[in-house]
Amino acid sequence: MKIVIYGATDMGCLVATEFFEDHDITVIDKEENRTEEFDKLDISFVQGNASDISILKSAEIQDADVFIACTNLDESNIVACLTAKKLSGVRTICFVSNEEYKNTMEPNKANDFMGDFNIDYVIWPEELLTQELFRIVTVAHALDVENFADGKARLLEYRVKPASSIVGKMVKDCGFTNDTVIVGIKRGDLLFVPNGLTEINEDDKLIFMGTSRSLDVLAGTFFHEKERVKSAAIIGGGKVGAMLAKSLEVMKIKTKIIEKDYDRCEVLSENLNSTIVLNGDGTDLKLLNEEDIGSCDVVISVTNNDGRNLLCSLLVKQLGVKRVIARVSKVLNIPLFEKVGIDVAVSPKTTAINEVKNDIDEADVDILATVEQGEAEVLEILVKEEFHEKFVKDIRFPAPAIIGVIQRRNRVIIPKGDTQIRQHDILIVFTKAENAQEIKELFKVV
Repeated sequence: MKIVIYGATDMGCLVATEFFEDHDITVIDKEENRTEEFDKLDISFVQGNASDISILKSAEIQDADVFIACTNLDESNIVACLTAKKLSGVRTICFVSNEEYKNTMEPNKANDFMGDFNIDYVIWPEELLTQELFRIVTVAHALDVENFADGKARLLEYRVKPASSIVGKMVKDCGFTNDTVIVGIKRGDLLFVPNGLTEINEDDKLIFMGTSRSLDVLAGTFFHEKERVKSAAIIGGGKVGAMLAKSLEVMKIKTKIIEKDYDRCEVLSENLNSTIVLNGDGTDLKLLNEEDIGSCDVVISVTNNDGRNLLCSLLVKQLGVKRVIARVSKVLNIPLFEKVGIDVAVSPKTTAINEVKNDIDEADVDILATVEQGEAEVLEILVKEEFHEKFVKDIRFPAPAIIGVIQRRNRVIIPKGDTQIRQHDILIVFTKAENAQEIKELFKVV
């Protein structure tokens, strides 16, 4: 597949890095925006502006399958996508940073006034990040939360505390709830798919899949005692902070938001109902103490500055906050945040990359989620009519993988060894990212 990327940005580099080994990649941008990271990749580079027809032709847009615009300017991305679409009819993916553009350019709305020359897919990373933060915030102590099958099934990730009753036990002896399966363990820097004989250690991060009800019971039994998130504080009142606060209001979670800019505080006060808006600095210990931030169930630091988010997170952690979540703009900084004790670090770029991968991957396989910063993937695989029905225990995966959920019409099945896989089933499979392609190939029927 030939992919043309407009924008030598961090996002452009992430997209190019993700796809260059299996696809023909061309990047368009000004030469001064080209970094050393691009030189490490086997890709083509065309100097110029992708809104220029001659530049698009130089990038051989007429032969491209996908055009991705991810500069830091929304208007440039939109114009470039529309120009590329008009020239070649290529599939277009446009990154935007403003809600107004996202709402206006979505295909179902744009068709009314743009005809056939619309943008195929509009990605607003901040919106995706807010949705991920909301899922994590609303489940007590969870490090990661993903919903599948219209909410009937879930993925939850928890860290094993030293005093936990499961420390030192093998998976088969832990007594985890029915309709729940442990699909992955992150131990230090190692992520692996466990089996029944795997022993659980303290500080392991356990990844479960199962029905939403069974996972609620599991969480209450092994990781917290029917605890519910009742209070939250958000540091940073930008777009993500505002959207997250509005979502938490719906859940009746008592929320405070700390924002440094006074004018922005006024906007927040006008648009939020029950959230307490505080004009101040999230690194001000006096303010944090006066507002009793240390008693919050969770604090989320979502400013646009990684250094500030790290400092704010460390401060509230010292004040006794049970769980601290931080936004990380640079994906490479995520391990640093986790090593110094931040409970959850999330990046808008990571969630956006997942959307791109889903959009251009095989029609019968979707990546529903990535886990542990892309080390593992949750695949949604449609079982074709040509596939011979088999029991789960008879599936010989070419690499470690677990079928965590089977969707069969309106039913959700947590499979066991004697569960039969049927035609038209939708399998939700957990595997390491490096093995995902092999797993996909297993279910391809020529």
